[in-house]
Amino acid sequence: MKYFDELKRSMAWLGTKPNIVFTGQAIGFSGHAISNTMAGVPQDKRIELPVFEELQLGMATGMALEGWIPITCYPRFDFFILGLNQLVNHLDKMQDMSKGDMKPKVIIRVAVGSKVPFSAGPQHTQNHTEAMRKMLTEVEVVELIEPEQIFDAFQKAYESDKSTLIIEHGEYYSSK
Repeated sequence: MKYFDELKRSMAWLGTKPNIVFTGQAIGFSGHAISNTMAGVPQDKRIELPVFEELQLGMATGMALEGWIPITCYPRFDFFILGLNQLVNHLDKMQDMSKGDMKPKVIIRVAVGSKVPFSAGPQHTQNHTEAMRKMLTEVEVVELIEPEQIFDAFQKAYESDKSTLIIEHGEYYSSK
């Protein structure tokens, strides 16, 4: 059981679900490590997006309000922070703001950039997991450290009635 293989297995399993749609940059085409985990996902389940992190999460929230379960992918945690307005002020608070009438469910994949075999630099390798845990009240935060956690984490996120932020580690794609 390897980290990367478990991510691929999880995405392939989710890709069989009728209400799942995948969104993000380089998920329809190769471009980064997350895109390589999508090999078992049908192309018609993928929506390729440009680089617009805040709009991407707002779009995923809107899709969730229409009954979809979007899995929205961000290849670097550092740039996902551009979407924090949508995460912290909208997705995480919508249930409270609507007095329980709206409860969108989004599964968010973010990757902490790898520092080995070489470092991509400080703007590509930061881990903001603890900050997310402090800011979010309704969105579950799950950090994937070991391969054994991966499938169960995605299965639980799919079966949950809450949104889930899943943090992956790029350097584990090839080292664990």
